[in-house]
Amino acid sequence: MADAKVIPFDDDRSRGSRGAGSRCRGGPAESAPVGEGPVGDVQPLPVRGAAAQDPAPGPDESPAPRSAVGDGGDQDGGLERRLAAGLSFLRRRLTGDYEVDDFGYDAELTDQVLMSLLRPVYEKYFRVEVKGVENIPAEGGALIVANHSGTLPLDGLMMQVAVHDHHPADRHLRLLAADLVFVLPVVNELARKLGHTLACAEDAERLLAQGELVGVMPEGFKGIGKPFGERYKLQRFGRGGFVSTALRQGAPIVPCSIVGAEEIYPMIGNSKTLARLLGFPYFPLTPTFPWLGPLGAVPLPTKWTIQFGEPIPTDGYAPEAAEDPVLMFNLTDQVREQIQHTLYKLLVQRRSVFF
Repeated sequence: MADAKVIPFDDDRSRGSRGAGSRCRGGPAESAPVGEGPVGDVQPLPVRGAAAQDPAPGPDESPAPRSAVGDGGDQDGGLERRLAAGLSFLRRRLTGDYEVDDFGYDAELTDQVLMSLLRPVYEKYFRVEVKGVENIPAEGGALIVANHSGTLPLDGLMMQVAVHDHHPADRHLRLLAADLVFVLPVVNELARKLGHTLACAEDAERLLAQGELVGVMPEGFKGIGKPFGERYKLQRFGRGGFVSTALRQGAPIVPCSIVGAEEIYPMIGNSKTLARLLGFPYFPLTPTFPWLGPLGAVPLPTKWTIQFGEPIPTDGYAPEAAEDPVLMFNLTDQVREQIQHTLYKLLVQRRSVFF
């Protein structure tokens, strides 16, 4: 896939080879990680919550009798069921009896473990408020395009939790990430398990063809690495690669505006020398990092708002429209302007950065 068309996540970063982990995962020649099964034709994603629920009792049926002990019996029974479910989960993980798709997405691990770890940060620390989630289609492929900020890409993870926990159809968001994510130890594996994949056109089109929700942040490193003085000012969206991908699949584009992430790490400087030595696109200097050591890496507890806008349809265009630069520019500008306008509106409505 070396010559796959890359969505311009960040035109300024190097496109040099970073090893197998930075290539598109779309080809059958690649091998899957140990315990994840062979890579071949795209397999259906495992269904979340596969365990069937007991049907509600009918008019002629009576509910199951309560324990003679009273509420304590129900609590004991619930505890036993949770323990049994936990042990069953551990057995499947230890024996490799679980499924992942061609991109490495592990639905069971994501639902039962990873989302449970992210949820307290989402609900208690950043206290995220979600608006317009009903604008995300209940089924079929769609491309969610959001602004990017915050020095570290926590906004993508919080957007993923927002879709996972609030969408009435229990949809899961598959994020397109920069190649740097897939060369970092541990981060690479966790990103794959969460359903993330490389920001290239081939992977994005395969996911959309499967009917998945795909998330992209076209500002890339220019967005999360911009100075604090330029907060909430959208950077360039590249050449419109995400629009071309949506047009090829006829998938609607859902603009998403995120307020609150800009202030978690106020970036007041950038050590280009350290960034070059470490191979990073930038090395942030904030009021607390690196001066306070590991404590300085703790984000500020800002109050977040994530708003999903009305979808922009693309299924009414001819197939050759994906190669029309004028159309791509116009649609890209339309998406960008809608996100920017919503950001300004949310900022006016915000009472405080932290409340």
